[in-house]
Amino acid sequence: MSIVSAGSRCGVLLVNTGTPAEPRPRAVRAYLARFLMDKRIAPMNRVAWWFILHLFILPKRGRASGEKYAKIWTDEGSPFTVAHEKLESGLNASLQEEGFDVMVRCAMSYSDPTVRRCVKQMKAAGCTRLVVLPLYPQSAYSTTGSVSDSVEHALKKTRWKVPCDFIDNYHDHVTYIRAIAASIEHAGFQIESDDRLLFSYHSIPLVDIEAGDTYELQTGASSLQIASELGLDRNRWTIGYQCQFDKGREWLKPFSRDTLARWAEANVGRVFYVCPNFAVDCLETLYDIEYELKPFYFDHIRQAGRTPDSDSFVYVPCLDRSRAHLRVLSDVLRPHIEEANHG
Repeated sequence: MSIVSAGSRCGVLLVNTGTPAEPRPRAVRAYLARFLMDKRIAPMNRVAWWFILHLFILPKRGRASGEKYAKIWTDEGSPFTVAHEKLESGLNASLQEEGFDVMVRCAMSYSDPTVRRCVKQMKAAGCTRLVVLPLYPQSAYSTTGSVSDSVEHALKKTRWKVPCDFIDNYHDHVTYIRAIAASIEHAGFQIESDDRLLFSYHSIPLVDIEAGDTYELQTGASSLQIASELGLDRNRWTIGYQCQFDKGREWLKPFSRDTLARWAEANVGRVFYVCPNFAVDCLETLYDIEYELKPFYFDHIRQAGRTPDSDSFVYVPCLDRSRAHLRVLSDVLRPHIEEANHG
């Protein structure tokens, strides 16, 4: 049991990208406008980009993305929102059971609840220290950097001068590595077989890497450590990237889609598809993989003259609201919370 110092309440802020309020074009457009106008996301001058985005992109993409979101929506609402609500309550309970005086909140960069609202709540609750954990195991200029911007802005707007620990990444944390490896085995991956493993990460513009972004190094390190935890030979796994936003810039490759096409032609056996940098399943996993990438892979198997089995392609779900995910987050956060509670 941890001994909590008087007056040492710690605010723990988890931050992820966000989700539309509902799967309707208007709500989707509002969400995408906030997301795509972020200075770290916009591909050009913000004034020119605003006109292009609002006049040409959002009207079409709002409808198309709305239809996609409708496919993954549940009776509880957005699966992304539900998962974060469960993580928030579960992590609060878990850390408090350890004896820590904490207030855990999940905020979204581009939807509700906002970073500013959560920061304001923590200030009002009397937190004396803030620990921020972006839910991106591998940090990137466009994700973790954006969270840093939002937190800095929120602290300034709420006039809260509080000690703040910002956890940049946890790509090589041992609990995270073991949790991803265990999720792959739980999905049915067999070490002594010809199963192949595709680590698929969100792609980023090459210009960010050229500017010093270490994301590619972190995705490589995570993949190598997870494969080592599984005891896999190098020829059993590879790395791919998905979800490039536009065609006007060069994006980090190889694309996962190209790898799937090559593997379908080569008849490599069962493919296990895992996304280690998505902490929670979202549109890019729940829709893109099930409705686009899996059919794409099966189509290429047919083109190669074979009939795909139902288990030829296996998606490994994200850690989501699982106990394993709570253990990962607790272990990543604990050293910072201990310092806050005893500092």
